[in-house]
Amino acid sequence: MQTTFKNVYQLLDYYKEDSRCNELLELQRWGGKPKCPHCGYDKKIYRTNRGYRCTNKGCCKKFSVTTGTICESSHIPLRYWFAAIYLLTAHKKGISSHQLARDLGVTQKTAWFLNHRVREMLKENNPSLLTGTIEVDETYIGGKEKFKHGKDHVKRSATPTKTLITSGASKYITPDTKTPVFGILQRNGILRVQKVGNAKAKTLIPIMVANVKKDSTICSDEHTGYASLTKKGFKHETVNHKEKEYVRGIAHTQNLDGYWSLLKRQIIGIHHSISAKHLQRYCNESAYRYNSRTITDQERFFGVLKQSEKRLTYKALIAKEQ
Repeated sequence: MQTTFKNVYQLLDYYKEDSRCNELLELQRWGGKPKCPHCGYDKKIYRTNRGYRCTNKGCCKKFSVTTGTICESSHIPLRYWFAAIYLLTAHKKGISSHQLARDLGVTQKTAWFLNHRVREMLKENNPSLLTGTIEVDETYIGGKEKFKHGKDHVKRSATPTKTLITSGASKYITPDTKTPVFGILQRNGILRVQKVGNAKAKTLIPIMVANVKKDSTICSDEHTGYASLTKKGFKHETVNHKEKEYVRGIAHTQNLDGYWSLLKRQIIGIHHSISAKHLQRYCNESAYRYNSRTITDQERFFGVLKQSEKRLTYKALIAKEQ
């Protein structure tokens, strides 16, 4: 049964029994009617002592409410999962694994894995094409060079070949020393953020074609990577940031610039440092909170539970980046 709560204490107080946790996950996942995660059969499902059994002759497998979800095979109680989901989505800049470990009374390793599996739930399902007025921009994520060590450190060049204008970056450091992130924002709508290999046209244009409806108006800065947008069937408006032009008619990227500020403050203030390997999940987390900023923490929590049918194993999480 779904209840009303305003903070994590009320959440844990109501869902302190496994039976209630299972009922809630069943309600959010199946709408109260069990469905076999193996074959999709939902006509007649038997309830067993430990879960359910499919009656489809071609299947007949046993399953539980967590089978096929991000919680599958987890030894962590569901109420701990609920607390982690609530804390990660309700806190405006997220929560670190060290803080979550202290709050839940688990190890930092467990909290780190738990955090990343929750972030996996926050990926947008079945994204539709964005339309209307669209803002696009890129930024670069990475620490200052003076704080890096060994092979990660890039010495300052006396004759810089490229200027990078971004918060916290030295004007002598090129974008190659940081990880580029590309953002697409529909005004008064959905934000999508993607880690990219570079900010060249051959990388950015296909992403925009895949995410934005033709004939939409795309607003960008003077970056040459956007120069061929009109050839792809888009309307293109630009502002020249180098000339300190930030708004011209409907053309500006102010909303997206504001989001970059939120993302970087999350990284600097909460996590302090993140690897490029896991950067996309942090972007998914931040974008989800941005896209759900107009709803309550409770609505956001229930919405995440509906997206639980995803898997992320520890082996996959720590595997080397391809």
